[in-house]
Amino acid sequence: MEVTWQDQQNINTFSRFNNRFHELEDEIKFAKEKCDNLEDAGNELILADEEMVRFQIGEVFAHVPKDEVETRIEEMKEATCKTLEKLEQEKQSLISQMAELKKVLYAKFKDSINLEED
Repeated sequence: MEVTWQDQQNINTFSRFNNRFHELEDEIKFAKEKCDNLEDAGNELILADEEMVRFQIGEVFAHVPKDEVETRIEEMKEATCKTLEKLEQEKQSLISQMAELKKVLYAKFKDSINLEED
């Protein structure tokens, strides 16, 4: 079976989508962990009795008022959740684009091409 230039472009595009899909899975996992950690930090902060708490800024811990830390954690959590949403949307978009390419490629190459992961 002859592979045309367009076929090769479709195969390359599928490969790029597949690589991005795996990158997204890792990014989503990291974002979920970060979101969970921020949720836990917020819950621990609620239980804290002190007015000044240690808050990590970069590589350093600083004593920061509890109210300010609560605000920062909430902002960080919102930003992380928004990022997570965007990553999930991109993942769903990639899944649908990959499904379309699979249809095209399997229609032409049938069993001669394997686009499934083991």
